[in-house]
Amino acid sequence: MSRVTTIDELEAIYGNGAIAEASTAKVADRIIPEYRQLIEGSPFVALATSGPEGLDCSPRGDLAGFIRIHDERTLMMPDRRGNNRIDSLRNIVRDPRVALLFLIPGLNTTFRVNGRAFIDTDQALLDSFIMDGKAPRSVLVMEVEEAYFQCARALIRSELWNPEKFRSPKEFPTPGRMLAALSENRVGGETYDNEWAARAAKTMW
Repeated sequence: MSRVTTIDELEAIYGNGAIAEASTAKVADRIIPEYRQLIEGSPFVALATSGPEGLDCSPRGDLAGFIRIHDERTLMMPDRRGNNRIDSLRNIVRDPRVALLFLIPGLNTTFRVNGRAFIDTDQALLDSFIMDGKAPRSVLVMEVEEAYFQCARALIRSELWNPEKFRSPKEFPTPGRMLAALSENRVGGETYDNEWAARAAKTMW
């Protein structure tokens, strides 16, 4: 191993910190109209948070545009039903720093937002996010500090949207199988897998 231990060493590897102008010009402290289109077109976000126990990155998905642009410096995201671990929310209560990574199916450009957030439970706000008759139990309110698009190289290299590269679920262990392996068969197994679709349909929102 040849471990890099200083910023000088790191920058020497990557051209002494030289950054193309396009990489800095794209950074905004607000949601510009062009960035609004990316947010409104995205049905999936990875939410990164930090807390005393460490870092966390959680997938969040909903209908495209589920993250509301309250104004050019404020985003709102409903917390839909999940597993009740609330790891991300616990982190935000103790450390407001958050980051979002937006994906849009078929688009190789991704979009990133960094900022600070808090959890809001105002009933009128919750009701404004009702879906299928159900309101979220909380809403993440984010103050935008940085917003910028990411170049397409990662998604092009990975061929993420190439249907010829899609894998069959049969190639991988099922959630039930993984649960059974980790719990010594106390939970999970075929029954868990067989019942999951019906359970999820009843608890999607």
